[in-house]
Amino acid sequence: MEELLSTFPRMRIAVLGDFFLDKYLVIDRSLSEVSLETGLEAYQVVEKRCSPGAAGTVTSNLAALRAGRIYALGVIGDDGEGYELRKGLLKMEVNIDNLLVLPDRFTPTYTKPMLREGSREREMNRMDIKNRLPLPSEAEDHIIRAIYSLLPKVDGFAVSDQVQERNCGVVTDRVREALAEIGRAHPEKPILVDSRERIGKFRWVVVKPNRYEAARAVYPGHEGNVMESGRRLVERTGRPAFITMGEEGTMVFRKDKVVHVPAFRVQGEIDPVGAGDSFMAGALLSLCAGGSPEEAAVVGNVVASITIQQLGTTGTASPEQVLERFTDFPSHTSLHS
Repeated sequence: MEELLSTFPRMRIAVLGDFFLDKYLVIDRSLSEVSLETGLEAYQVVEKRCSPGAAGTVTSNLAALRAGRIYALGVIGDDGEGYELRKGLLKMEVNIDNLLVLPDRFTPTYTKPMLREGSREREMNRMDIKNRLPLPSEAEDHIIRAIYSLLPKVDGFAVSDQVQERNCGVVTDRVREALAEIGRAHPEKPILVDSRERIGKFRWVVVKPNRYEAARAVYPGHEGNVMESGRRLVERTGRPAFITMGEEGTMVFRKDKVVHVPAFRVQGEIDPVGAGDSFMAGALLSLCAGGSPEEAAVVGNVVASITIQQLGTTGTASPEQVLERFTDFPSHTSLHS
């Protein structure tokens, strides 16, 4: 673990996909007012927390793990949410030269009202801002050119396909085909993909679905079987596959074997939002550093076990926290074939 962590500052990673803004609005109902116009309760926001989300969460975790250089590839809007998102990325010293800003697109945003109740916060109904029209072909051209221009500069790619509507996010059909071409031609350069709806359509890349996304990809309309889902994904992609299973850990599939990597148990309240993104950051850095898929899954599991204990935010983990958690739980580091 120490050897892997020590290499992270030398790793250069491109993060491609749907950069969202996570906007938390903390509400204190003791300060509520009644609207004179409508007679409805007007919630009063007493705190605002903004941070990069989705592909931005992967980026935040890469930065916290001290990746040497991070490049953001995506498309956002020329709006206030885009300003906040760029500010958050620049604060982490992320290169945003290839983050395309378009005036006729929204910056995808998850607005999360949080009701403050004493010393705790409770999430209310989320409000989403997403693009409902296909990505313009000119933007696709920009993204594909950027992928190829960064190819010789980076050690690996993290791909976050967050938008459910086909071709309305950054990872369109054309972009996915470009990734397949690169993956086939450059097997030495890890491309790790997380996709909410289309994980089964990727080829020549390493995929990281959760057990439900994997099942939907292989058995549409059915819950499916993890073992069969993983084997079929490996057949389709020609690369290893990670299937994350929450507290049950991660299954690592290769052509010739399957390994179960147990989770690192935690106690107390947890917030699983962003756990997959934090796993992805730890696993990708490990693969780029020369770690095996099984070792990458161990690192990913450790990182996720730390971030899920950070409530009301998309958490991150430092190398020091990873090493401490890993050494504190030696009974959970064995791998089961």
